[in-house]
Amino acid sequence: MNPSAIETIVRSVLAELGQQGSGEAPQPAPPLTPAAAADEPLPDLTLPTARRQVGVVGAQRPEVLEDLLKNTPARIAVGRAGPRPRTEASIRFLADHSRSKDTVLKDFPDNWVKNSGFLELRTEIVEKDQYLTRPDLGRRLCMDSIAKLGAECVNQPQVQLILSDGLSTDAVVVNFDEIIPPLLKGIERQGLKLGTPLFVKHGRVKVEDQIGELLDAKVVILLIGERPGLGQSESLSCYMVYSPRVASTVESDRICISNIHAGGTPPVEAAAVIVEMVQKFLREGRSGGQAK
Repeated sequence: MNPSAIETIVRSVLAELGQQGSGEAPQPAPPLTPAAAADEPLPDLTLPTARRQVGVVGAQRPEVLEDLLKNTPARIAVGRAGPRPRTEASIRFLADHSRSKDTVLKDFPDNWVKNSGFLELRTEIVEKDQYLTRPDLGRRLCMDSIAKLGAECVNQPQVQLILSDGLSTDAVVVNFDEIIPPLLKGIERQGLKLGTPLFVKHGRVKVEDQIGELLDAKVVILLIGERPGLGQSESLSCYMVYSPRVASTVESDRICISNIHAGGTPPVEAAAVIVEMVQKFLREGRSGGQAK
């Protein structure tokens, strides 16, 4: 097709669009302002209400899907647009993924650890990226913290409580007031000798072995933030072990209570179970797969 014919077609189309004679391509309309685009702001797709929306169009029994969504946080009933997820489901996936990444990377609010009343210790980790790539360094206290442990902590406690950020600061901050007071009160009611409550910055699970050995503790309790899932970043785990030793304690010696949060194992209930397990460890003189 020659240039003259092309120009004729272009002018014809522009004329139909009300721009006859300009000879220029139509200019895009200015972007809509938020007020013009919608009367209401876009919803927060990470909220539970967004997760409970049925995305299946024309479902024969939508009430069944609604009931399922009330009983599980799983990503179900999102619907499809052809072979692909619907736009809202895709955006919600990205929003949940971003929230999980933020949870892993962010730090505690200012003065939170100081106000918690726990003595702060640090591992050999110096910053978050190193924590994610060198888990071995998160299993050992730094030299300053080892000295601090010996100088400021109760020695030979029956129960040593440790709190650590792990992979979720949200898990620690959100659940602290619900699990720590009843846990401390339960241990006190049993007449047990409690060690100095410790907070370990950038800790891994096995750091409790080193602390337990250095303090010669009978039972060590570690509450640590779990790896966030899509849509759940407030889950806490409890790892308990009897008389741990760095060289000899293995993972089967530990007892784990996971998914401690408002939508899983309630923190108050978890505290009661932990106290019960402490009594069992002390009574039997072992934990997990440890031989008598």
